[in-house]
Amino acid sequence: MKIFAERLKDLRNEKGISQSKLAALIEVSPAVVCYWETDRSEPTAPNLVKLSDYFNVSVDYLLGKTIM
Repeated sequence: MKIFAERLKDLRNEKGISQSKLAALIEVSPAVVCYWETDRSEPTAPNLVKLSDYFNVSVDYLLGKTIM
């Protein structure tokens, strides 16, 4: 899901936080965040919810089904 990878990276950069900081906040390893942002892996449903809550966007937005 290339759109997810792009949106996650954009949202993280807008907040000005590192991959490591985001990983700590949602309780995953920094490598996982890197894999998501490089489209080598996809998050589980619970992690999508954590990301959505942290960035205050919908899961649909993260998945590319809606625009902001």
